[in-house]
Amino acid sequence: MLIVTPNFHFKGQCKEAIELYKKAFGAEVKVLLCRSDANPQDYIVKDPNQNGLVYHAEIYIGTQRIMLSDLEENTPSCGNPLSLTITFEMAEDVKKAYAIMADGAAIVHPMKSTTYSSCFVSFVDRFGMRWELMTEQTER
Repeated sequence: MLIVTPNFHFKGQCKEAIELYKKAFGAEVKVLLCRSDANPQDYIVKDPNQNGLVYHAEIYIGTQRIMLSDLEENTPSCGNPLSLTITFEMAEDVKKAYAIMADGAAIVHPMKSTTYSSCFVSFVDRFGMRWELMTEQTER
């Protein structure tokens, strides 16, 4: 069986992003390893000042596992064409999560009702990750 897992990479802000996702989506942290926690056979910390950066983290939003880490310095940037869609039961839940995420975010599609969702918003958070928050149904 294949498993597809989104993997977010940050420029030194991974822990901050995890805290934001915990507040907005109730994300549960299952694994959080800093670079200083890495087995030297797997990873050698090149700069001791970066020991606190995230080597590997796993959070769950609902039942979806998401992996996260901080990028190495000089890692080539390849853009971010991928997004995560979080589907809520009620429009109020979309609005609440978006209010938490909105600080420093860039709107892609403003919050509105669509033919497939009573409440939909798309944005790039302050860490450069693209999110779509929505309800699946159109009654609430």
